[in-house]
Amino acid sequence: QVQLVESGGGLVQAGGSLRLSCAASGRIFNINYMGWYRQAPGKRREMVATITSGGSTNYADSVKGRITISRDNAKNTVYLQMNSLKPEDLGIYYCNVYCNGRSYWGQGTQVTVSS
Repeated sequence: QVQLVESGGGLVQAGGSLRLSCAASGRIFNINYMGWYRQAPGKRREMVATITSGGSTNYADSVKGRITISRDNAKNTVYLQMNSLKPEDLGIYYCNVYCNGRSYWGQGTQVTVSS
């Protein structure tokens, strides 16, 4: 079994920054894909950013230029550096990891951006 522990969410003013972390632990043999998704109140969960084992990244258009995803393979950890945050970035951010042939989700961390 694989566990994901997220941290770094919180309340920030518009224009501010936050850094989210997601650490995977347990019986990990191979992590292929890591990503962050978010769900705003009343909306569907959407992809924010993803990163492959080779370091290729993909971003939602709404966050390009403001948010950066990275990973530390030695620590089985994925990060999301969020700058120039906007009120519309509000939501619960979920870590997603494809590992050992299946997908795992974190419990979510709340991000609130005040205007």
